[in-house]
Amino acid sequence: MAKSVENLVKRKASGGRRRASRGRRAYEQDGYAVETSLGEDLRVMKRIRGGRVKVALRRIQYATVVDLTAGKASKVKILRVVKNPASRDYERRRVITKGALIETEQGLAKVVSRPGQDGVVNAILVR
Repeated sequence: MAKSVENLVKRKASGGRRRASRGRRAYEQDGYAVETSLGEDLRVMKRIRGGRVKVALRRIQYATVVDLTAGKASKVKILRVVKNPASRDYERRRVITKGALIETEQGLAKVVSRPGQDGVVNAILVR
């Protein structure tokens, strides 16, 4: 069940109830977050406002890692999620989000894309 915007009905300062002037709208519906983890590639298509589609990643094996010193980008296998500053729970569950530190075949890399919304894992090599 999708979440929806809260607080259409508010209270007055006196504590009396104010009725909403309208009902809920479909574009106010909130979808659940797609939490990307390691595994066999699995992409999910999400319909967004205007009939467009967002590609979200449920699972991914490879990341595009950019080495800024060499000026090269390469497709590299992700070995594990080292740290996720977004949430301790995400860190425990090995969820990949923007800002997460991942260990790749080239070394440590910081994720700069939003895999749950962009559909790719782009990272910058950390020296």
